Amino acid sequence: MEYVFAADFQADPDGGYIVTFPDVPEAITFGDDLAEARSSAAEALGFALRGYLALNRPLPAPIAKRKGLVAIPVSATTALKLAVIEAFRASGMSKSDFGRLLGKAEGEARRILDPDHPTKVQALEAALALLGKDIVISVRDAA
Repeated sequence: MEYVFAADFQADPDGGYIVTFPDVPEAITFGDDLAEARSSAAEALGFALRGYLALNRPLPAPIAKRKGLVAIPVSATTALKLAVIEAFRASGMSKSDFGRLLGKAEGEARRILDPDHPTKVQALEAALALLGKDIVISVRDAA
């Protein structure tokens, strides 16, 4: 699971840049300069992807590959949260069983699985391990 999507940066005639994502049409944002637009793009992308999961929709596949598009990753914590929710849904496990296996109350397990509830990285790591997932960190030069 990799949460990196192609973004289209277009100069706005009124100044700044408008950013859209062909694979995630719900993610649209703006920045006064390229650095601000890039930062806003990562935030808008994460918000839109969490929205998919909040509506019980599957995440779109990152498939757009067109010249001029820029790869934008979601934040690390958002990527972990998305991965936990996707892995949980694929597991067929109940939230009660998930909580019990994590050694947490069902309410806390539900919060871990809530796309908009902030969760500590350690809890997300434990949840992914329980769901049979490894976390691999990759650091690259920003585009």
